[in-house]
Amino acid sequence: MAINILTLIYLLASVTFIIGLKMLSNPAHARRGNLIAAAGMTIAILGTIFLYKDDEGNSLHNYGWIFGGILVGAIIGTLAAKKVKMTAMPEMVSLFNGMGGACAALISIVEFNHVNNSINYFNGSLGNGFVLPNFSYSFLLIICLGLIIGSVSFAGSIIAWGKLNGKIKDFSFKGQHIFNLLILVIILIITSLLFISFPDNIVILFYSVLVLALLYGVLFVLPIGGADMPVVISLLNSFTGVAAACGGFLYDNKVMLTGGILVGAAGTLLTILMCKAMNRSLKNVLIGSFGGTAVAAQGASKTGGAYKEITVSDAAMTMSYSRKVIIVPGYGLAVAQAQHVCHELEKMLEEKGVEVKYAIHPVAGRMPGHMNVLLAEADVSYEKLEEMEQANDEFKTTDVVLILGANDVVNPAAKTDPASPIFGMPILEVEDAKLVIVNKRSMKPGYAGIENELFFKPKTSMLFGDAKSVLQQLVGELKNL
Repeated sequence: MAINILTLIYLLASVTFIIGLKMLSNPAHARRGNLIAAAGMTIAILGTIFLYKDDEGNSLHNYGWIFGGILVGAIIGTLAAKKVKMTAMPEMVSLFNGMGGACAALISIVEFNHVNNSINYFNGSLGNGFVLPNFSYSFLLIICLGLIIGSVSFAGSIIAWGKLNGKIKDFSFKGQHIFNLLILVIILIITSLLFISFPDNIVILFYSVLVLALLYGVLFVLPIGGADMPVVISLLNSFTGVAAACGGFLYDNKVMLTGGILVGAAGTLLTILMCKAMNRSLKNVLIGSFGGTAVAAQGASKTGGAYKEITVSDAAMTMSYSRKVIIVPGYGLAVAQAQHVCHELEKMLEEKGVEVKYAIHPVAGRMPGHMNVLLAEADVSYEKLEEMEQANDEFKTTDVVLILGANDVVNPAAKTDPASPIFGMPILEVEDAKLVIVNKRSMKPGYAGIENELFFKPKTSMLFGDAKSVLQQLVGELKNL
C-alpha cells in the first residue's frame, strides 16, 4: 500500500510541476505557480523519506542526517534569498544552478562506486572477465551522462557566478574552439572505454572523465562576454535539468525524472529564444565562442561625436506634456535599486493624463526575465509591460522614451554596423520615438564593451546621474508643475 501511495504522491508532484511551469508563462500567475511547484516538491521529498522501500523492503534510515541536511540547506537558502540584492540575483541563480549540477555529479559518483564494487565482487567470485548484464551497461551509461552534464553545469555555473559579480574576467586564447572540441572528443573516447569489458583501470578512466568535464565547463564559459550571460545561464540551467533527469533514471524516481525533464526542456527552449533574441548561434555557445571580449573589442563602434544634455526640469516638463511615454528599464535601474521611485514617476505622469508603458527586451539585465522581476518587486502592473515586438510597434506613436540604464539592447549598431559584435541582434527601436532621453552615469560603453551611436542621434538627449537620484528629482519637478 505504501508503494501505491508513494506512486500517487509522485504523480501529484509531477502534475504540480507542470501546472507551476505553465503558470510561470504569465507574470500575473508566476508567483502562485512557483508556490504550487514548491508545494509539490515538498510533498515528493516527504513521501520519499517516509514511504520509500527498496526491492528488499528496506526503508530509508539515518533520519538525523537527512533532516539535518534539509534544515541547513533551508536556512542557507532562505537567508540568501532574503538578503540578495536585485542586482545580485543573476549570480545567485548561477550559484544555485551550479549546486544542482554538483548534486547530479555526486549522485553519479556514488552510483559508480556501487557498480564498481559489484564488478570487483563478481570478478573475485567468478573470475576476471565477467561481463555484467545489459542493464548494467545502460545503468553505467546514465551514470556517465549524469557525471559529464552535471560537472559541466557545476563548473560553468561557478565561472558564470564569478564573471557576473566581477571576480572573474573574460579569458580566451587562440585556437580555444578547437581545444574545447578536442576535450569533448577525449571525454567521449574515455567514456566509451568504460564499456569495453570493464577494464581494470575503470576507476582511473571514470575520474578522468570527471576532471575533463570540469575543465570543459570552465573553458566553455570563460571567454563568454557579460552581455551574453543570459543565454549562458539559461543553457546551464537546462544542463542541470538533464543531469537531474539522469538521477531520476538511476533511482527509478518518477518525480525526479519528470522535474529534470521539465527543467531541461524549458531551459533548452529558453536558450533557443535567447539566442534568437541576440542573433547568436547555439553551436557557438556550446564551443565557447559566444560574444567574448576580444570579439567585442574588434567590433567596437567608432561613432564618437557630440551629444546633447537635458536638464531634469526640462525632462520633467517634456514628459508631463506628452501623450505617451515609454520607459526602457536596464541594468542601471537595478544597480541603483530605483524600481520603486520609477513606479512613483509612472503614477505621477498618469495623474497628469500621460499614458505610461514599459518596453522589455528579452535579454535586458543579467538573466532572462531580470527586468520583469525588478518591476514586479515595485508592484508595476503586468499589463504595462510590453515585449520587444509590441513596444517596437508603439515607438512611432510615442512622444518620449526614457531609457534607464539600458545600453546594448537599444544600440542601432545592431541594425546598421556589420562590424559590430551585436549586428543582427533584435533591439528596441527607440529612435522611432519623437524624443529619446537616456539616463546613464557616464558615457562609458555598456556590458558588451561597445559604444552606442544612439547617444549621438539628433533626437537623443543625455540625462546623467544615478538612476534613483535622477528619478527622485524628476518626481520632485513633476510635483511642482
